Amino acid sequence: MRHYMQTLRECGEILDVHREVDPKHELAAVTQAAMRRWNKPILFHHVAGTTLPVLTNLYGSRERLADIIGIAPDDFCRQWTNLTGLGGAVAGPLKREVPAAPDLVECRLRDLPLLTYSERDGAPYFTSAMFVAKEPETGVPNLSFHRSMYISDEELRCRLAPRHHLTLYHEKAERMGRPLEAAMLIGPPPTAFLAAAAPVPYDVDELEVAAQLAGAPIEMRPCRHIDLMVPATTEIVIEGRFLPNERRPEGPFGEFMGYYVPVGPQAVFEVLGVTRRPDAVFHSILCGSSEEVLSLELSVAANIYQRISAVLPGIVDVTCQPFVLHTVVKIRQQYEGHARQVLMAVLGVEPTWAKAVTVVDEDVDIYDMNDVMWAVLTRSRPDRDTIIIPDTPTFYRDPHRDHWGRIGTDATAPYERRDDFVRKRIPGADTVDLAAYFDRRPG
Repeated sequence: MRHYMQTLRECGEILDVHREVDPKHELAAVTQAAMRRWNKPILFHHVAGTTLPVLTNLYGSRERLADIIGIAPDDFCRQWTNLTGLGGAVAGPLKREVPAAPDLVECRLRDLPLLTYSERDGAPYFTSAMFVAKEPETGVPNLSFHRSMYISDEELRCRLAPRHHLTLYHEKAERMGRPLEAAMLIGPPPTAFLAAAAPVPYDVDELEVAAQLAGAPIEMRPCRHIDLMVPATTEIVIEGRFLPNERRPEGPFGEFMGYYVPVGPQAVFEVLGVTRRPDAVFHSILCGSSEEVLSLELSVAANIYQRISAVLPGIVDVTCQPFVLHTVVKIRQQYEGHARQVLMAVLGVEPTWAKAVTVVDEDVDIYDMNDVMWAVLTRSRPDRDTIIIPDTPTFYRDPHRDHWGRIGTDATAPYERRDDFVRKRIPGADTVDLAAYFDRRPG
């Protein structure tokens, strides 16, 4: 992460805040306002209550995420299968053990930035920490993100979402009557951040995926208090274990959908030790911001792209914008009814996130919601081109069934009349050099 930060700084992409900020609300408020205006990474040099600087919005743009793995910003879905395919470009072992750096600093949780984000949050939270744990039987490690509520230097309470791999690990360890050791990584290598969000199978080592994304083996060091290896360059590592058959109140917390998740019984993480680099930078993610939602959008979109491309032709690209629950599919129409088959395929392969699905032609920019809505409003008939499936669950955390029901919209041009829907085009408008026509930039 440190090398990536330096690269961004050399490009003038880092915003610096030297004024001291309060970890309760103020840092989050500045982050949100600055992201809306510039959408650049922000480094807070002085945060009250800690000596560590805080970095926010590091991964908040599609362009930055694409740059990490050397692909085009609009090519994630097509490239993701190749980049995360086992047996990729890295020759030899994908992980290499190295000794822990002798200058690692032991500290307490209270020494780290304890950030409170939203008005009604029940306590400070760790939002960017990536958990690494081993499958209790096979030993295959998993990477995943889960929010953690600060209780004390010895205890965090973590929300483990249903069906996530770490949740399954924890439940399996409980059935075996033992705790599950895990480490929380704050500031791991950027490719590990991407790998943690990747739609990989249960038995795949996501650290090996991270190595393939990096094109080089990842250096791993042993933890000090548990039997785990972690990426050696990680800024901060919190070591501990999930207690078996123990659930305690956690919340409320302002989550990614923009609402507060109420207090509920969640997993208990016993902290056994904290190590950090001597000049560690603390990475924070503002929940609900593009830095959090974008990685989820990319993961869901890539998974949908892979699965529907395996059964249907003409799939050009997939995105999940402007929010994860809306899937937009770009197709190259092959036959009458092609778009409707795509709609049904998406609804079939993605039971959790595809609450709404829109299918458009290849001349539509699916990353521009104005263009997508243009297609909906000029190429679809609501009474004929909209499919509503009632009384069907989608998002898993939905006790009041607010997300039940699904909708699909065919916003492609009628197959037999495609020539009637050719978009107008002004030759040269996309490539004109305005500096050659205006003496100075307006405004």
